[in-house]
Amino acid sequence: MAERILGKTLATVSLSVALASVTVKSSGCCSIPACRSSFLSCGFHLNSNIMSSSNGAKENSHNKARTSPYPGSKVQRSQVPNEKVGWFVEWQDYNPVEYTAVSVLAGPRWADPQIRNPAGRTGLIGRGLLGRWGPNHAADPIITRWKRDRSGNKITHPVSGKNILQFVAIKRKDCGEWAIPGGMVDPGEKISATLKREFGEEALNSLQKSSAEKRELEEQLHKLFSQEHLVIYKGYVDDPRNTDNAWMETEAVNYHDETGEIMDNLTLEAGDDAGKVKWVDISDQLQLYASHSQFIKLVAEKRDAHWSENSDAECRGL
Repeated sequence: MAERILGKTLATVSLSVALASVTVKSSGCCSIPACRSSFLSCGFHLNSNIMSSSNGAKENSHNKARTSPYPGSKVQRSQVPNEKVGWFVEWQDYNPVEYTAVSVLAGPRWADPQIRNPAGRTGLIGRGLLGRWGPNHAADPIITRWKRDRSGNKITHPVSGKNILQFVAIKRKDCGEWAIPGGMVDPGEKISATLKREFGEEALNSLQKSSAEKRELEEQLHKLFSQEHLVIYKGYVDDPRNTDNAWMETEAVNYHDETGEIMDNLTLEAGDDAGKVKWVDISDQLQLYASHSQFIKLVAEKRDAHWSENSDAECRGL
């Protein structure tokens, strides 16, 4: 399977770099996920000087790049007629030969490393729903408070005797599962900015607020996200979107509102990718999206809050 791994590339690259970064061998499938339909869905942006017209290749362009055999080998390319060179021309049966030289697979310093899921095989190559080869970075803000009665006293669990912690959860529109209101890190964006932005968009519907409402919301969010916090987890995530060549990595950070006063001034309202949003009691009964239950468990441990009714399990950290 090593030969099928795709080389490292940026999210937006020229065609020449994109093709140079593909690690391939002879096979009956296309290694670029969307190339069977249209280049439009591949996410590449081409310079107009090398882009073919909608009717096919420009005259005398892209000829040497189609010569066979491939330099230094006996590998014959799949034949591409002039009228089907352009990515904007539909070609459902496009089935290119895959090849990477043994000298490149040997891993010299000048070659990109082979992009391979660090956790192992997933049964799927390509990028799936993920935009980048290799790690796709996300940030997960875990906003917590103590569960309190009407008098403002903390509520303890009758079995474990520990205080019950709550966190803000959203119901994802794509799969219907409850999750931490996180999201993808934008290019050049700091993790701290992503955490605040995603929470505002998904749990407070900030995108739909008026200018005045956004200013007021920003003041409250600044109070919440400028206080001391706990980095709960940072690294690979067992996510259903992962493939052999693209996977999720995240930084989960806990912002705790000890008195509850900050969050009392913020009205939860689902927005962006969220269908619903609410405060959820933390316990081992939670069934959450991807690895989110593990993150929540770590928060409960850090805050010495209730997690399980099984005292033996809590002692063993289960």
